[in-house]
Order: sequence, then structure tokens, then C-alpha cells
Amino acid sequence: MSVSRLPWPAFVLLLPLVVWGLFGAWLYPHDPSAINLLAPHKPPAWLPGGDWHFVLGTDQFGRDMLSQIIAGARPALIVSLCGVALAAGIGIPAGLIAGFYGGWTDNVVMRVVDVKMSIPPILLTLLIGGAIGGGLATILISIALVFWADYARVVRSEALVLRNADYVALARVAGCSDLRILARHILPNLFATCIVLMTLQLGRALIVEASITFLGLGIQAPNTAWGLLIAEGRSFVTTDWWIPTFPGLCITVTVLGANMFGDWLRERLDPRLWQV
Repeated sequence: MSVSRLPWPAFVLLLPLVVWGLFGAWLYPHDPSAINLLAPHKPPAWLPGGDWHFVLGTDQFGRDMLSQIIAGARPALIVSLCGVALAAGIGIPAGLIAGFYGGWTDNVVMRVVDVKMSIPPILLTLLIGGAIGGGLATILISIALVFWADYARVVRSEALVLRNADYVALARVAGCSDLRILARHILPNLFATCIVLMTLQLGRALIVEASITFLGLGIQAPNTAWGLLIAEGRSFVTTDWWIPTFPGLCITVTVLGANMFGDWLRERLDPRLWQV
């Protein structure tokens, strides 16, 4: 793929998440939490028995599926962006310190990384949820603790190379402090790598959020989230398939779009991958 061409398929796939997440409160066809006992289990409008008043059908309580899906986009957007940012805020400084100073500092940081990498992500999230309970805070903490080690490993390997660069040696001769060297000379050269890694982790963060919520340790009712809709509809998968299917499709499409955008950004920011 040419680096000069914008990833329009990725933009199209991510557009619903962004639009619904930012402007969903003005786009609901119905109140997402309104129970309508006169219209439960209605199929999508294009199926027999469907009603165009409920385009994607209703769930077992008569709640409009489209409205719930739109409402679930906001926590997905918030959790993905904030969780990945928190992970980067922990992992990037840890990797910088380990790679720049080396020695025992590097050993300590990398041993902590090794311990974290030895724990399966789902098990780690279950432990966190059991310790602090469910909710948005649980999801954000889980994502930060699951992903920070990836940043630390990547940044540390880059910092090991950059600390021996000529411009770093010149900065030392000029009397620059270690903090100034890290902030003004090494970190800017890691910017592209960190941005690409953050973009690629957006989809993974969404999967973690949906998994935690599905297991009952994430976003709780009466709030709405895609993982919660799947959990509530799993009992009806053989009869009212649309209840868990449409939220699952939203997760799949969003993760695919995030991965496509991350791949394009990696090609765009890495000169070694540019086509002649």
C-alpha cells in the first residue's frame, strides 16, 4: 500500500465509533434504557415480524437495539483512548529509564516486565476486578496494567540504541542534564514508534473492555456497553440472534478498522517500509 494514500476503509470502519461516541446522545432513535413490554424480541426491520420503528430489533425487555449500540460506543471510545494513554504514560517512562541508564535499573524494570508478561491478560483483569470491584475504573486500570509492558519493551530497545548516538554525546558535552537529554533528544525520536503502538493497541483495548464487561467486572447495568449487550443476549443466541450479534459485529468492525489504521500509520512513519 502506498504511504501517500489515505486508509479510507479504516476511516469508514472507525467512523461509527467516533460519531456515536461523540454525538450519540443526539442520535438515539429511542431512549436506550426505556423498557417497552409491548415490543420484546422484535427482529430487525427487514425480517418477517420486524418493525421499521426498531431498525435493528429489540431485546428481551423491548429496548431498541440500535439505541443501545449507539450508547455503547461512548464507553468503548473513552476506555480505548484513555486506557491506551494510561498504559503509554506508564510504559514509555519505564522504557526510557531502563534503556537510557541500563545496569541495575534496566534489570529491575525488565524483570517487572517479565513478571507481567507471564500473567495472562484475562487472569490479570479478573484479579484486578476481584480486588477493586467492577466499573469503569477497573477497565482503565486493567488496560493500563495489561499494555504498559509492551511500551516498556519497545521503548527500552530503542533507547539502548539512541543513548549512544552522536547528538546525545554532544548534548552531554554541552552540559545537558539527563532529563533534558531524555525529553529533548531521545523521546522525540521515539514519537513515531509510540504513536504506531498506541494506534495498534486501540483495538486490543476494546477487546479487553468487552471481555471484562462480558465477565461482569466492567461496565454495569443500567449503563450500556457492547460487551454487556453480548452478555445479556447470549441466552437468546439461538432464538433472537440479533441481540448478541450486532454488538459483536460492532466490536469486530471497530477492531478491524483500528488495526488497518495502525498498519497504515506504521508504513507511513517508518521510512524503511516506504515504496520507491
